[in-house]
Amino acid sequence: MKNRTENEEGIEPFTFCKRLKLKASDQKMRETDCSNTEGIFRIIQSIPSPKAEPFKRWLAKVGYERVQEIENPELAAKRIRMIYKLKGYSEDWIEKRMRGIVICEELTDEWKKRGAEKEVDYEILTAEISKATFGVTPSEYKQLMQKLAERSLGLPGES
Repeated sequence: MKNRTENEEGIEPFTFCKRLKLKASDQKMRETDCSNTEGIFRIIQSIPSPKAEPFKRWLAKVGYERVQEIENPELAAKRIRMIYKLKGYSEDWIEKRMRGIVICEELTDEWKKRGAEKEVDYEILTAEISKATFGVTPSEYKQLMQKLAERSLGLPGES
C-alpha cells in the first residue's frame, strides 16, 4: 500500500492507513495496514483496475442518492423505512422507531437550549433518564445483553 500511494501526487500513505499490530493466523502480532471506512473508500476510488469499477459505480450511485436526500429529506425517511422493512421489522415497529427518532431529536434540541454542550453532557442525561425509566444505565444494559448473549451461545464469560 505504501509504495503505491507514495507515487500519487499530493497523497501521503498515512492519509488513509495506519499500521496497527494485529494477531496474524500464525498467532504472532504483525503490523497491518488499517483504515477507517472513508479511507477505504478513497483507496478504492484510486484503484486503476477494471475489477474496481463496479464498486466505484456503486459509490457514485450512493453518493448521488445522498445528495438527492439532502435536497429532499423525505427520500431519506423512505430509505430508512425500506432498510428496516428489508431487515424484517414489522410496520408497527418501524413506525415506533421513526417516532422515537423524532422524539430523541426534539429532546437533544431541548437539552442543547438548556446548556448541554459536550457529548458527555448528553451521555449523563441519557443515563439518568434510562436509570429512572428502566432501572439501568445504557452501559449496564449493554453489559447485561453481552452476558445474555454469551450464555445463549455457551461462551465462557466473566462470573
